[in-house]
Amino acid sequence: MEAAPDFLARYADGEVAEMHDVICHLEGAGPSALLSITDMATRKSIASWPVEAVFPAHGRNRELRFGAGGRSSGARVVVRDRGEIVRARDLLPGLGRKQRRDRFNQGKFLGVSTALLGAVVLAYIYGVPLLAGEIVNFVPPTIEKRLGDTVAAQMQKALSQSGGFQVCDPDPNSVANLAINRFANAALKGTGTPFTADVTVIRTTIPNAFALPGGKAFYFSGLLEHTQTADEFAGVLAHEMGHVVHRDGMQQLISTASTGLLIGFVLGDMTGLSIAGTLGTTLVDTRFSRDAERNADHFAVETAKKLKFQPIGLANLLERVAADDSFSQAMAFLSTHPLTIERRAALEALRPGDDATLQPAFTDSEWRAIKDMCGGPAGSSKPAASGTTTDAVPAPSPDLSPSGPSASERQRDKSAARS
Repeated sequence: MEAAPDFLARYADGEVAEMHDVICHLEGAGPSALLSITDMATRKSIASWPVEAVFPAHGRNRELRFGAGGRSSGARVVVRDRGEIVRARDLLPGLGRKQRRDRFNQGKFLGVSTALLGAVVLAYIYGVPLLAGEIVNFVPPTIEKRLGDTVAAQMQKALSQSGGFQVCDPDPNSVANLAINRFANAALKGTGTPFTADVTVIRTTIPNAFALPGGKAFYFSGLLEHTQTADEFAGVLAHEMGHVVHRDGMQQLISTASTGLLIGFVLGDMTGLSIAGTLGTTLVDTRFSRDAERNADHFAVETAKKLKFQPIGLANLLERVAADDSFSQAMAFLSTHPLTIERRAALEALRPGDDATLQPAFTDSEWRAIKDMCGGPAGSSKPAASGTTTDAVPAPSPDLSPSGPSASERQRDKSAARS
């Protein structure tokens, strides 16, 4: 029987970085065979590995690299010449079998991982939202409100540092703020919700509005500039109050946290740090499901019927924002409140038939106060009110011009808003 050929290679013992040019040959046969590694320069044997313990190692393309069990974890034999690789495989046929077995195991692991990832995706798309709708019923309202307050405080702190969080009117008893919160709480009345509305208008160029868990809601001045009528403003507020009543923000938070925990389980990261770090952003930039948006629209229409104003203003405002040349800004609102043909048709179908009986959601003087509460285009500067802890913008001074509301009219509006 012809002896198996020797092959040339390079060897590292795993203890030091030095590489040796070596000759590898077999000693013995069968299960007790040894791979003898001889230094080419000194002709001395520097290592001897049991052939049964040899295993393939990861290496570069077009090279053969292997180690041996029971030796230093860094000990390697490296064969780069194509002819030497052929001779090495002839000398060590078990190496090829082990490589094929490793490839099979890697493929199996990849298949299982892909299936598991698919399960995560399916759970995210279907399972988690369904579970969130059930779990939210077990969350105490006090906990939900506390979460909303925490997110609002974190958002205010983060944006205040960059000068991006300015309350347009910090006076809770101003005509505008009393009218806004009177309307929002009238929308919630009779729904059985445990929450009280707390709406704040923020100075920013971004046209957006959103609701947090627990009743807090924000209307950005960038959207207020696009809002032309009191009914458009009321339509957006009523829509956001729909999310509050249906607890959509809390459901989204549960969905995000649950999905994060599921991914953490798959990827081995159960610290929850990445989940906690994204909850605020998720709530501010919430993209609710179509069902949630449809339900919030329906709530806005029912609120319009109850309070007797025109609900189609919401769709009109969405169309106007979509037509704005500031594409990136328009997308901020439309990405969270998409206007589809189906959605507008649904709003049209739900609108009351007798428009002549409807009245604006706010009086003329209330609407003027709301439109003026930020005191000019978003992005312009106003001095902060003294005694406030936030970078807030004070309410505009009373309009004494003939075209503005009279003092008695403003007092009447304020008294009505308080009632």
